Amino acid sequence: MLEGIHDSAIEALARVGYTHVVCHPKALPEERLLEEIADAHFVGIRSRTQLTEKVLAGAPKLVAIGCFCIGTNQVDLGAAARMGIPVFNAPFSNTRSVAELVIAEMVLLLRRIPERAAAAHRGEWQKTATGSYECRGKTLGVVGYGNIGMQVGVLAESLGMRVIYFDIKSKLPIGNAQPVPTLDALLKEAYVISLHVPQDDKTDRLIGANEIARMRPGAMLVNASRGNVVDIDALADALRSHHLGGAAIDVFPVEPKSNNDSFESPLRGIDNCILTPHIGGSTQEAQANIGVEVAEKLAHYSDNGTTVSAVNFPEVALPEHQSKHRLLHVHDNVPGIMGAINAVFSDNDVNVSGQYLQTRGDTGYVVIDIEANYSEEVLNRLTAISGTLRCRVLF
Repeated sequence: MLEGIHDSAIEALARVGYTHVVCHPKALPEERLLEEIADAHFVGIRSRTQLTEKVLAGAPKLVAIGCFCIGTNQVDLGAAARMGIPVFNAPFSNTRSVAELVIAEMVLLLRRIPERAAAAHRGEWQKTATGSYECRGKTLGVVGYGNIGMQVGVLAESLGMRVIYFDIKSKLPIGNAQPVPTLDALLKEAYVISLHVPQDDKTDRLIGANEIARMRPGAMLVNASRGNVVDIDALADALRSHHLGGAAIDVFPVEPKSNNDSFESPLRGIDNCILTPHIGGSTQEAQANIGVEVAEKLAHYSDNGTTVSAVNFPEVALPEHQSKHRLLHVHDNVPGIMGAINAVFSDNDVNVSGQYLQTRGDTGYVVIDIEANYSEEVLNRLTAISGTLRCRVLF
């Protein structure tokens, strides 16, 4: 466990018998990381540890990876899948914390608190209602109507706001939120815009100079999603020119590797911009919930083989196994593998009582419950099947 993962994770693992846990308070340099995980069966990380293909190759015993956060960009997911290693994350546990930060920043921006606080620190006294507004009656535009976007919408409605949203997928609205057909329509209509999209090629600079220009004069922008989503230079220009009334940014294209490193950004020094150091999910409640959620997924996969919610792996939901051996076989998704597996059982008079198969991309994952004594020969033959990535037995 790296990067100071909450003690709730260690406690959750201990409850089901996993007690040999080594903890590190920070991310490790690659050379040290390779030393530490060489014999590890599980690795738990947050956002700073980089699990590249080279690092994964140096951990031959690795069974699964837990990202104790939402994002998984710090892991080479393709390489992990090719090695038969599922990756789990926590897509739900910090939802409330991020949503509350967004709402708090939105209220501060509408009241022009950031710039007036900055002025007060300089000895200026700006007691005025000019440019200050209530949330009630304003339109909030949510870009990306997932778990966090929905929560933001619900909280905003409780403040009397009108909520519209845009998502590339059809989503059932919560409360009185209304979908709009295009991002452009949302940008033109919303007074406050909050971004909640993943990091991928489609969202790279999703909000650039052209998009900012289409936002209504005086509008506010909040980004607590991913650092690549907003063109920071274009945003800085729009704030200095007062085309935008304010912004709150929690994530950045380049972030310091540690709290000891300097933070550099074109947004520094702009009074009407709130800058926070990627703390959307940084509450004690969220970290405790994340610790339990991801630890339980790791233990459940280890003990049971279930891969539901794995981000890079076929998802298989499995019943508990009792009085039977369970074989987990990860393989290339090519024709003939299942025939070869069943032939091994047939040749060795092994009766199959249950079989569960799913594929995802280039990876196949089959779980087989068998009514037979443990056999090293059967396991060796299954492992020797061409295309096998990994084979494991649960006793």
